[in-house]
Amino acid sequence: MRLFSSQSEGSFAQRWRSLTGQGGSELIPQARLSGPTPWVIAIMVALTVIAAAAGLSFSNTARSASDELAGGVTVQVIEANPELRARQAEAAAQRLRQTPGVTEAHVVAPDEVQRLIEPWLGARVDGDDAIPVPALVDARLRDPVDAEVLGALRRSVREVAPSARVDAQSSWLKPVFGAIDSLQWLSLALVGLLAFAMSAAVLLAVRTALGANRDTIEIVHLLGGTDVQIARIFQRSIGFEAVGGGALGLGLGTVVVLFLGQRFADLGAGLVNSGALGWLDWVLLALVPLAGVALAMITARITVLRTLRRML
Repeated sequence: MRLFSSQSEGSFAQRWRSLTGQGGSELIPQARLSGPTPWVIAIMVALTVIAAAAGLSFSNTARSASDELAGGVTVQVIEANPELRARQAEAAAQRLRQTPGVTEAHVVAPDEVQRLIEPWLGARVDGDDAIPVPALVDARLRDPVDAEVLGALRRSVREVAPSARVDAQSSWLKPVFGAIDSLQWLSLALVGLLAFAMSAAVLLAVRTALGANRDTIEIVHLLGGTDVQIARIFQRSIGFEAVGGGALGLGLGTVVVLFLGQRFADLGAGLVNSGALGWLDWVLLALVPLAGVALAMITARITVLRTLRRML
């Protein structure tokens, strides 16, 4: 980061008075994106955008799945006799429809059950009952299912369907929800680490520039320049570099997020599709480079002021 050039003390003094009178313009015009700092910021912003997008996607997935499964109950009728299995499934669905708090209950069609298990058991041949498949009843409750409600439903259903097994849909995905929560915390930790790394990079760049321009800074002090004025120059320079690097990083991160989103969308899985980013998520991602610019400028200002107190 080159802030000052070699010049005579008299011309420098005239230049300094002119600059301070104009509100603190740049001492020397600098070539943007010429040093490593903007590129480091671009990389950090791009990685932060990707990590933040992953965290938002995990949050959307967990929220969507939780809302969908909160009041869901599944009844499995485990009976080897196909006719008895079908009768008990219909009786269980009828009993659930008559239960207060149940808004919907229906027997899942055998073709739908076959489609659900086909990825694990493969396609079955017509008339093949070597592996009896339970009949399923899908029910929705008005309120979330707790242990007391689930116990009451089990007792009620087993009166008409002794082979029935009643489970809350949310209980099946508890391990999945736990893993998603862990991934959310991991994404948040990565964002924090990347912010710390960017601050460290700016701090090192500013300290290097201060050390290289120590003599010039001493002259500025002799001419009446204050630490705040010097800090403002460094802060403005870092700000311009952070804007360029942040814009580049946002572009790179957005391309990666869109590419990964398209690849996951091709899977066609409901749980994956529920994690798609919404417009509010994209607004939050667009704020990442702005936060990076603010962080870089604040870091530069604090670093300059603290370093000058020890230096001079």
